[in-house]
Amino acid sequence: MERLLVKNAQILTEDDYFKGWVLAEDGRITALGSAEEFPAADRVIDAGGLTLLPGGVDPHVHIRYPGGAHRETFVTGTAAAAAGGVTTIIEHPISTPPQYSPETLAPRVAAVGEQAIVDVAFLGAAGGKHIEEIGRVAEAGVWGYKTFLHAAPEGREKEFVGLTSETNYELLKVMEEVKKTGLPMAAHGEDNDLVAGAIAELRREGRVAPCDHAASRPAVAEALAVDRLIRLAETIDCPLYLVHISTPEAVEAAKAARAKGMKIWIETCPQYLYLTEEALNEYGAYAKCNPALRDKARVEKMWDYIEDGTIDTVGSDHAPYTVEEKERNPQDIFLAPAGFPGLETRFGLMMKAVADGRISLRRAAELIAVNPAKAYGLYPRKGAIKIGADADFVLCDPKAEYTVEKEQMRTMAKDIAKVFDGWKLNGVIDKVILRGEVVYEDGQVTGEPGYGKCLLKGKA
Repeated sequence: MERLLVKNAQILTEDDYFKGWVLAEDGRITALGSAEEFPAADRVIDAGGLTLLPGGVDPHVHIRYPGGAHRETFVTGTAAAAAGGVTTIIEHPISTPPQYSPETLAPRVAAVGEQAIVDVAFLGAAGGKHIEEIGRVAEAGVWGYKTFLHAAPEGREKEFVGLTSETNYELLKVMEEVKKTGLPMAAHGEDNDLVAGAIAELRREGRVAPCDHAASRPAVAEALAVDRLIRLAETIDCPLYLVHISTPEAVEAAKAARAKGMKIWIETCPQYLYLTEEALNEYGAYAKCNPALRDKARVEKMWDYIEDGTIDTVGSDHAPYTVEEKERNPQDIFLAPAGFPGLETRFGLMMKAVADGRISLRRAAELIAVNPAKAYGLYPRKGAIKIGADADFVLCDPKAEYTVEKEQMRTMAKDIAKVFDGWKLNGVIDKVILRGEVVYEDGQVTGEPGYGKCLLKGKA
């Protein structure tokens, strides 16, 4: 049993922030201390006063492999995660096909075992088609479910099989099946009728410029969908996880539901905290994401909910594509896929919030590690520095500044990572440690493909 000691670190736990040491044996934390005397160990890392944070848990990641091998693999995606201080990714079920059954999940689990550098947990697909498979997917080891409230995007039907709840009736039936498993249901909250109608109207008017993407997905589209999700989930007591929330209106609805006793998690993403809809004019399709970027007033209001603890998690919504896909038709923004890579910038953007005095270091750790693990039942094995947890750490200088250079990214989608390219961020990472092994050090990914585990709920 190998023993790893990290000493002379500023250690952030949920209860304390102290200079001390942490001991790990066979990949798990076995002791913490602040004394000058250290236990014996096979390997010793002298942190030299750097900060030790829990390894990041990214609750919203799209790798898509093997269905989207031209966009990302588990090798490149988890290398990007390691470089971004993420030791566990929660992979959402957009793939070809999505994991709507144990049989469709199996090849993705196998790919993780061969390729992953960090640990991977899966959400299952839940939709009006193949509803009978929802319980079987839980038995296969997923940690939750994901559904969309709209039809599959044109040309991407195979990626959304068993993943869409297109009517209220389908959504209710999906929630009833998910409720039986006891797992949370993540939902993409945009009203399909409103969005589809807006896109059709804008196209009739010849309004297909990048800025028109924001016009096609107004804030009310999110508010309507979130209201519907809350009402149905409340009816049958289904745990709900609201992904990539972009508007104060939706946060307020979820906050009110939570005050009534609903089990509900609220996630946002860095793009809804740092970018406004003006980025569409500057970057075009490279700034296209769903929901769309918002106006400055809404962006500023979202920070209030970050600061006061209302928002639970910050996920990257890492969504890799090729340049050819993003520029499929530069004359029509509605033909470009939505999303951009974020695994390698999430940590730095949240450390920037700490350096700017917007949030505390503890609050940042809650948003990017502790709460994502809690939301999906991975805590306290993940997202915590405490005895018994996996020895997953980020050793860093939270205040140190660096410049984002997309050409240095590990994701296959680095060529579309334009919106944060050149930004000055904070939180220079010295080492990332996963289950007691260094997987990133001095700017290099050192973990080997296959070291990352596929975490299957209820399995060894």
